[in-house]
Amino acid sequence: MSKVSARAREQFGPAGTPRVVVVGGGYGGIAAGVKMKAAGIHTFTIYEKSDRVGGTWWDNRYPGCEVDVHSHLYSFAFKPYDWSRTHAKQAELQGYLEETVSEQGLGPHFRLGVAVDRAEWDETTHTWRLTLDTGETDECHVLIAATGFLNVPRYPDWPGLDEFAGPKFHTARWESEHDLTGKTVALVGTGSTATQILPEIQPIAGKVYLFQREPGWVMPKGDRDFSPAERAVLRSYWGHRKERWRQLWMIEKGVWCGATYKPGTPRNDARTKACLDYIAKVFADRPDLAELVTPTYPYPGKRPIFNTTYYPTLLADNVELVPRAVEKVTRTGVVDVDGVERAVDVLVMCTGFQPTNYLARIEVVGREGSLSGYWAGEPRAYLGITVPTFPNFFILYGPGTNGGEIVSMLERQSEYAVRVMNRMRREGVTAVEVTRRCADRYHEWLMRKMDGTSWQMCNNYFTVENGRIVTQWPYGPTLYGAMTKLLGRPSERARRRSI
Repeated sequence: MSKVSARAREQFGPAGTPRVVVVGGGYGGIAAGVKMKAAGIHTFTIYEKSDRVGGTWWDNRYPGCEVDVHSHLYSFAFKPYDWSRTHAKQAELQGYLEETVSEQGLGPHFRLGVAVDRAEWDETTHTWRLTLDTGETDECHVLIAATGFLNVPRYPDWPGLDEFAGPKFHTARWESEHDLTGKTVALVGTGSTATQILPEIQPIAGKVYLFQREPGWVMPKGDRDFSPAERAVLRSYWGHRKERWRQLWMIEKGVWCGATYKPGTPRNDARTKACLDYIAKVFADRPDLAELVTPTYPYPGKRPIFNTTYYPTLLADNVELVPRAVEKVTRTGVVDVDGVERAVDVLVMCTGFQPTNYLARIEVVGREGSLSGYWAGEPRAYLGITVPTFPNFFILYGPGTNGGEIVSMLERQSEYAVRVMNRMRREGVTAVEVTRRCADRYHEWLMRKMDGTSWQMCNNYFTVENGRIVTQWPYGPTLYGAMTKLLGRPSERARRRSI
C-alpha cells in the first residue's frame, strides 16, 4: 500500500486517495477495480452501460459464442477457476466475471445501466467532469477507459436494409426471441463470430446462405470438455498454475520476435502450410469449396480464425457458401454484388465492430481539445495507455495492444494506472501526463515494427485511412508487461494544484 502524504490528504480528502471513475465493467474494468482495492484505493466507481457486468461477454450472447484463448489463460492470475472446457463459452465466462466481482467486493462500486457520454478535463481543479446518459454529472481525479476494443457494432449501409420484412439483427445484439427452426437464414460475414454461429444454427435451420466477401485463415481450435479427472488436477493450485504457464509459453513461442506475422519467415510459412493442409483434408472431395475458402493474402493478414467445426459445416446439404459481398437488401431477400437475389426469412449481420474508432461512445476532451482531434484519424497512446495533454487518463486495451494475451495485458495496464495513482498519493501530485516527445517516439517505434507484416498486405480492421496499423501489438504479453514496468515512468508532466 502506498504511503499517503499530507498534501494528498489535503488534495484528495481524509483518505488521501484520488476519486477514480472506470468506464466499462468487463475484464478491464474488473481488473482495474481489483488492483485499486489491493492498493488501498476504494474511492472509485465503475460505470457499465449494460444491465450486467461482463462487457463483451454479456453483450455477445449469440449461439456458439466462446473464447479463442485457452480458458486457464483467459482468466485473471488472482482468480483460479474450475473451467469445464479448454475454451470457455460465453455463459461460463460471464459467470466467472460475476463471481470475481462478488468475491472481490466490487459490487458496491458498480453502477449498471449507466453510460458516460462525455468527459472534460478541468484545468483549474485538475479533475474530470463527466456527463452521464442519465442526465447526471460526476467528477473524478482519475479517469480509466475500459470500454474495450470490439464494443461498437459496425452496421452495414446496404440499400433497402430498413425495408427488410423479416427479423434482422447484428450478432452483438442477438435477438434470441426468433426461432430459426426451418427458416432460411442469411448469415453475412465469415469472421470469428460467423464461424461460431454457423455450426450452431445449421442443424435447425432449413437453409443457411453464408455470404463471404473474403475468406479468412482458419485453423482447428481443438476445443473440448475437460474430463472429471482433468478438472480435479486443474483445480489444484499447482495444476492450475502449470496449465497457465504452459498456455502462456505456447503463445509466446507462437509470436516470438514477431516472426509469425511476417511472410517468408519459417514460422509464418509453417502456419500457412498448416492452414492449407487443413483445407485440403476437410475439402478433399470438394475442390470447388477448397478454392473458395483459400485466402489470397498472406497469413494471418486479418484476424486468424480458430474453429474446429466451421469447415465441416460448410459441407452440409442445407448450407450454401456465397463467395460474394452483399450489394443490397430487398423486402424478402438479399442481393449479392453479381445481382443474384436469394429469398431469406432472417438476416443476421456478422459485420463486426469499429475497432480503430477507439472510445467512440465517449467524447473525451483534454487540456488542448478532444481526443479524436488529437488523434486526427490515427489513434495512438504511450504503451497503449496514456496520451499527452490528457492528464490522469488511462486506456485499457488501447491502441497498439491487440495481441499477446489480453487478460494478462489488462492486468499490467491496470497496475500501471495504480502505480501512477500511488505516486499521486505519495507526492500530492494532482495531474500526471506523458510528454508528447515520449509518446511520439514510442508510437514511431511501434509503427516500424509493423513493417513487413502481413497486416500491411490486405484489407483488415487493424488499419486506418492513412494505411497505418494502429490496433496491433506484434509480440507476446511477457514483453509488454516488462515494458509497462521498465518504461512505466517516462519523462512526464507532473503538476500540483494550488490550494
